[in-house]
Amino acid sequence: MDIAVRAQAALGEGPTWDAAARRLIWVDILSSRVHTYDPSTGHRSVMATEQHVGAAKPRAGGGLVVNLRDGVGLYDAASDGSAFRWLHRAVVPGRRGNDAAVAPDGALWAGTMSYDETPGAADLIRVTGDGTATEVFGDVSVSNGIGWSPDGRLMYYVDTLTRRIDVMELGDDQLPHSRRPLASVEDTAGYPDGLTVDADGCVWVALWDGAAVRRYTPAGALDRVIELPVARPTACAFGGTGLRDLYITSARTGLDAPHPLSGSVLVVPDAGRGVAQAAFAG
Repeated sequence: MDIAVRAQAALGEGPTWDAAARRLIWVDILSSRVHTYDPSTGHRSVMATEQHVGAAKPRAGGGLVVNLRDGVGLYDAASDGSAFRWLHRAVVPGRRGNDAAVAPDGALWAGTMSYDETPGAADLIRVTGDGTATEVFGDVSVSNGIGWSPDGRLMYYVDTLTRRIDVMELGDDQLPHSRRPLASVEDTAGYPDGLTVDADGCVWVALWDGAAVRRYTPAGALDRVIELPVARPTACAFGGTGLRDLYITSARTGLDAPHPLSGSVLVVPDAGRGVAQAAFAG
């Protein structure tokens, strides 16, 4: 394990490999910042957002789609915060956007959570490029990891307080029509948070308060554990040459004595082989 970006993010989240720009995008939710990192040059950039930002993903035409406190919005290709517009607004007092992911068809799946983590107060929606929003799940507590199998037929999802990774089959309408547990995380191992799916169809999940990332097979068997020096890893994603390096974001918030690396972005070189992620079609 190496340090990709040494930082003190309050709530680092949402690592995403931007294939077009060959850079990593990640956010610090509570500091309202979108970060980028180019591993080939070491170049970093930071963009401020006007609201807490749960996730930022590349758009097909350039720029970013962001999951903010009050909904989903778009930044232009300059990505300097100068040109922004709302795509879908959903203002709910006490609630904010959390993790999000772009599906193979280019739609954004965006989750929410209440600031006080009220059970059942959040949701997961699917937003297409023209701003059409469809609720996928209501009665969600803390919407987190979202991913798809390499063939696009299965979707994986984490509602953190359930301590489960769920798997669903997708219908022709790209919405889930079945849901069952793939794996459960025991109480002593922390909470499942953000996830990614590799080229073998295995699910990698970060364990908040578990100081580790786990890999589960498509059958739900635990077959690898990467222990980390940070108590609160938040999410993981493959990036770099050949999508072989696993990047892991982390948080400092709520820790009485955080490790010096808490809030940094870690990387496990040659950890596996990822799947190229679609850009948002809007």
